[in-house]
Amino acid sequence: MSTKKSRMEQLRHELLTDIADHVKITLSEHGVNADLAEQAGVALASFLAVHWGGQLVNFPKDYAFEIAKRDLEIYDAFTGNNHSALARQFNVSVRTIYNIVKRVQQFRVNEDQISLF
Repeated sequence: MSTKKSRMEQLRHELLTDIADHVKITLSEHGVNADLAEQAGVALASFLAVHWGGQLVNFPKDYAFEIAKRDLEIYDAFTGNNHSALARQFNVSVRTIYNIVKRVQQFRVNEDQISLF
């Protein structure tokens, strides 16, 4: 009987190992005991394998989460007249800074406004 893993089995193992390792590193960086951090990583990887095993999951590469964090950081640093400085700092165009400020302002207004319906 062969014990050689298929390529798909290797990828699944690599994914779950990466998740467990990343959780361990992240928790350790936040001051959690190394053993407890490792247990949490293994627990999360196990949870994902049990509850999502057999499903086809596709992780998009659009980085929307990172862009949203960056946009909030730009908005928080915006003083009303520092478009050019922010464009240089975040390596984007001045027009992009204007668009980001406008979008985040609108988001915050909508978030704070009470719905009439």
